[in-house]
Amino acid sequence: MHQSPDKRRVRESFDRAATTYDGAALVQRRVCERLLEELAEPDRAPRAPLDAGCGTGFGSRLLRARWPDARITGVDFAPSMLALARRSADCCAGDIENLPFADASFDLWWSSLSIQWCDAAVVFREASRVLAPGGLIAVSTLGPDTFNELRQAFAGIDPHRHTLHFCAPESIGEALARAGFVDIDLRRETHTVHYPDLKTLLRAVKAIGAQNVGAGGRRAMMGRAAWQQLEEAYERHRQPAGLPASYDVILAYAMKKR
Repeated sequence: MHQSPDKRRVRESFDRAATTYDGAALVQRRVCERLLEELAEPDRAPRAPLDAGCGTGFGSRLLRARWPDARITGVDFAPSMLALARRSADCCAGDIENLPFADASFDLWWSSLSIQWCDAAVVFREASRVLAPGGLIAVSTLGPDTFNELRQAFAGIDPHRHTLHFCAPESIGEALARAGFVDIDLRRETHTVHYPDLKTLLRAVKAIGAQNVGAGGRRAMMGRAAWQQLEEAYERHRQPAGLPASYDVILAYAMKKR
C-alpha cells in the first residue's frame, strides 16, 4: 500500500521511548480505549486474544479488564516495550508482519496504533492466517490528516517529509477485504492534544517514539532561522487551549470468513 519505514529504525525508536511512553501517550491511551468501547460484544467472549504490537501492555490490560478469563498474548518487536508488557500478558518478541504463531491460534486479533509503521496489506494477511475462522479483528490506525498542522507549518520551510504516509480509510477497508475479512466496519475520529509551545509538542511526539523515521525526512539539524520560521508558522494554528496536534484516527472491525 505504501513504502513502510525502516524497521530497524522504528524498533530502535520505540526501544528508546519505552520508559517515557506511558507518561506521554495521551492520545494513544484514549484511542485504545475507544477501540474497545466501539468493539461490539461478540456472541462468545474471546478466549485467546492477540495484542499485536502490544507496546507497554496498555491494550492487554484493557482486554483483561473486559474478559478476565481470556488467555491474552502480546507480541512486539521492541525489547524494552516487551519488558514492561510482560507485567500484563504472556508476551513474545515478534514482527506483526511475520508472526511467530501457528495458523488459527487466536479468536481476536487486536492492534491499536501499530500498523501505520507497517504494510497494512501484509499485516492483515498475517492476521487472517493466525485467526480461526469466524475470529474478529479490531484495529486502530492513523489517517492522512494526522499532524496536518505540522505539515502545513513545514510546507514553506523545506522540501523534506516530516510525517509518515498514513493510509486513507478506504485503503484499510480494501486491504481487509483482500485478506479475507468480511462485515468490515470503518469509523473515523479526530483526537487533538494541545501543548503550550512547539518544543513541548515535538518533545511529546519523540517521547512516544513517533518521530518521523521514514524515507525523505530531514537528517541534519534545523538552523535557528528555520526553527523561528517554523514556530511562527505553527503559531497560526494556536487555539485557546494551546498549539494543537491532531490525530486522524481510523477504527476498523471485521470478521474472518468462516
